[in-house]
Amino acid sequence: MNTLDEWLAHCERLHPVAIDMGLERTQLVAQRLGLTFDCPVITVAGTNGKGSTCAMLESILLQAGYRTGVYTSPHLVHFVERCRVRGAPVSPAELVASFAAVEAARQGTSLTYFEFTTLAILHHMQHLGLDVVVLEVGLGGRLDAVNVVDTDCAIVTSIDLDHTELLGPDRESIGREKAGILRPGKPAVVSDPMPPQSVLDHAALLGADLWRLGVDFNFSGDQQQWGWAGRGRRYSGLAYPALRGANQLVNASGALAALQALRERIPVTAQAVRNGLAMVELPGRFQIVPGQPTLVLDVAHNPHSVAALTANLDAMGFYPVTHAVFGAMADKDLAPMLARIQPLVDRWYFTDLPTPRAATAADLSARWAALPPAPGTPRDVSASTHGEPMAALQAAIATADPADRIVVFGSFYTVGGVLKDGVPRLHAKHLT
Repeated sequence: MNTLDEWLAHCERLHPVAIDMGLERTQLVAQRLGLTFDCPVITVAGTNGKGSTCAMLESILLQAGYRTGVYTSPHLVHFVERCRVRGAPVSPAELVASFAAVEAARQGTSLTYFEFTTLAILHHMQHLGLDVVVLEVGLGGRLDAVNVVDTDCAIVTSIDLDHTELLGPDRESIGREKAGILRPGKPAVVSDPMPPQSVLDHAALLGADLWRLGVDFNFSGDQQQWGWAGRGRRYSGLAYPALRGANQLVNASGALAALQALRERIPVTAQAVRNGLAMVELPGRFQIVPGQPTLVLDVAHNPHSVAALTANLDAMGFYPVTHAVFGAMADKDLAPMLARIQPLVDRWYFTDLPTPRAATAADLSARWAALPPAPGTPRDVSASTHGEPMAALQAAIATADPADRIVVFGSFYTVGGVLKDGVPRLHAKHLT
């Protein structure tokens, strides 16, 4: 196998299931690879906010002059988005040797697609002479493949109900799984304003150096600027992060706490913090694309993140009509997601997605139709179904007026499907 695409196809055939909870197989192969990092490692777990936190850390560290390596998942369009080195995705050819190394090291051990690809990216980054590595957990924490690497600082972002069939039925169970990335005596940053007690208990059991939002660090702000205060350090008069949404201050605060906790090993200046937050980019997180109509892209895919999206949309101001392109996985808690945002939506465009896990557009439409009408919205709301996200977006564009807005959300596949040929720039048909 000589190309990344060939290796990815190989990985898809190796294991009978997509998710196989457990670290034993991954740890065995990691040991054979001699997988370790000489530089500080920051590991980020949580239900929502992981990607934003990683992006903010990366942006600040790059502004401070560090050679960064960042592993995130899933990707929106191209697999190489999962591995960023010094702020840029690696080229496909750069990863081939590491895929071959994992294949040689596994010696017949069965690995899932996620486990194999995670090990390959970690192996690649291991040999780059990096100054700091940031790792995003894929699912849970305790049994996630990323957890084969001992972290120097763990961050646990907001925790809510998602993947309950694998992580447990409530926030306490899920929090216990997320807390599995904590290490004895190492900083443990908890940026969830109301963390499950299980996270705090596990930190105490390990003797981790707990940094808790509202106790060890905090933030405040007005309409113009915000500030952060933590153990021995303050930042005042900060511009709001370039990533939009009120929830991003929580993520930024967790990132700053982690950098303060590691200040002896990777010091950063106040100017690096200011520039990093002002320049951070992350597609698909309440991404507003100017045009006529306005386009909003958000990978919100569980009730908690859809609630944040709804609040952010509500704060945008008045739009005559809101069109929603929605595609989602069948195993998600779909009814609360749809119910939360439905008071803002005037036209629905449900879409199929290119994965067996996805709910069909017809099923999504039926679930929406079964919801009770949103209180106080006696308007005529319509819905249609489409074979793929770009077709749904084109249907929305054809219907929308210049002053409307179109929201694309529900899954990485949904947002990725409209970004596959670049960021769309919308022009209402009767203006062209």
